[in-house]
Amino acid sequence: MEEPKKFSDFSISQDLLKAVADMGFEEATPIQSMAIPLILEGKDITGQAQTGTGKTAAFGLPLIEMIDPDNRDVQALVLAPTRELAIQIAEEFARFGQYRKGLSIVPVYGGQPIERQFRALRAGAQIVIGTPGRIMDHLDRKTLTVANLRFVVLDEADQMLDMGFRDDIARILKSSPKGRQTLLFSATMPSAILDLSKKYQKNPEFIKVVHAEMTVPQIEQFYLEVKDRQKLDVLCNLMDIQNPDLAMVFCNTKRAVDDVTSRLQARGYFADALHGDMKQTQRDRVMGKFRKRQIDILVATDVAARGLDISEIDTVFNYDVPQDVEYYIHRIGRTARAGRAGSSFSFVGPKDIYKLREIQRFAKIKITRMPLPTTDDVEASQARVLIDKVKEVCETGLGERFIPHVEQALEEGLTCIEVATALMKIHLGGRDSEERTFGNEGGTIEPGMARLRISVGKDRQIRAKDIVGAIAGETGLPGRSIGAIDIYETFTYVDVPAENAREIVEIMKDRTIRGLTVEISRVETKN
Repeated sequence: MEEPKKFSDFSISQDLLKAVADMGFEEATPIQSMAIPLILEGKDITGQAQTGTGKTAAFGLPLIEMIDPDNRDVQALVLAPTRELAIQIAEEFARFGQYRKGLSIVPVYGGQPIERQFRALRAGAQIVIGTPGRIMDHLDRKTLTVANLRFVVLDEADQMLDMGFRDDIARILKSSPKGRQTLLFSATMPSAILDLSKKYQKNPEFIKVVHAEMTVPQIEQFYLEVKDRQKLDVLCNLMDIQNPDLAMVFCNTKRAVDDVTSRLQARGYFADALHGDMKQTQRDRVMGKFRKRQIDILVATDVAARGLDISEIDTVFNYDVPQDVEYYIHRIGRTARAGRAGSSFSFVGPKDIYKLREIQRFAKIKITRMPLPTTDDVEASQARVLIDKVKEVCETGLGERFIPHVEQALEEGLTCIEVATALMKIHLGGRDSEERTFGNEGGTIEPGMARLRISVGKDRQIRAKDIVGAIAGETGLPGRSIGAIDIYETFTYVDVPAENAREIVEIMKDRTIRGLTVEISRVETKN
């Protein structure tokens, strides 16, 4: 894959570079590297690139750069085949333009109250993003005028044609000024797309992202439908179930890498980060620890992971679905090396379904959907590991000195089943059924601290590091600030700084701990 450019290599202003840096992206994808300079030069382009290659930034960044913020006319029109894609494009444009003063971006699509769109368009919108049907509706109502349009973007043009929008697209393009700049993106290039290009573009530049072949036959590939707030709990459960020797967790941004790493560390996992902002000496030190097994989880961006050659990696987690389809191949190719088998798990949110479909279509693979792992799954996996160890010990010799202790337990009336079950319960985190109570639901605690009650306990295999990791990760409170943690059968007490107690309760009420929905409240205590 050709070495991509940095965003600072393009002729875009500092406010856009700052927005991109805030989003944590390190380098431009291939389609961005090819398209952005041409668009900034004012050329029409026809680009062939699949969903998930970073196309939105490829046309979004140069459009925002060239929009005149002092002109309240509609200057750019972006057409997308579905409301979901229109919303996604609008959200990304908003992030790109967050530091551009005077910029107005309005999405219009079916299913949203049209009166709201009327108000937004009357207020002045420089960039309008919408589906062809709703755009035509506004043109017919004269609530949208394109007389001063400078740019038109057709995104996923082949999908729009397949959905029957050919006539609407033609009418929209005929209504716009002939001197406009027209940008067309499509995953495929059928004759209908080429006809569109020939009819409505001026000497377009044709660009195409060429992908490598997919050669990873030994890798088991799974995806899980996960909401953002569930990702860390799902990752931890999968880690506990899979128990990989060495694992890589891929995130799309440097910020996400740092966040995931710190939260994994807070939960007691041996993890470290690798991304482009780190000095070479830092990166060498992290890689040395990974190779020596001093850490067993490496959290990285695609750019930072280039050139890594570690054959023992057996599991890859795509915490974020990659920006570029080809990055997926490079990620999962980190495992199953030297003839070994490997597994990959991709966390897919509602907005990532398009990318997942494109990855499967392009790579000619099937990525199997799997249900979200539960704490019961974790316990079952750990029990299986323990049973395998028991079998191994039985085969290699039980050890004579332990037999009298077991015989004594049997003489005292316990059965073999009871002894074995109790030992397994103890080994996996034995749970005492008695709940200790403190005076008026609290007891004495340190000055300046408050006690919170969380509605999960030993019966759900909750550990102290789960509590610390969840509170620290979700609220930003340093883990060292959290005080005593007492875990009982069905609930947990945790002491936190009194000044932060209300904020913690408010934030944590919509969060989960190890995938479990919890209730959290402050309890009265004796100080």
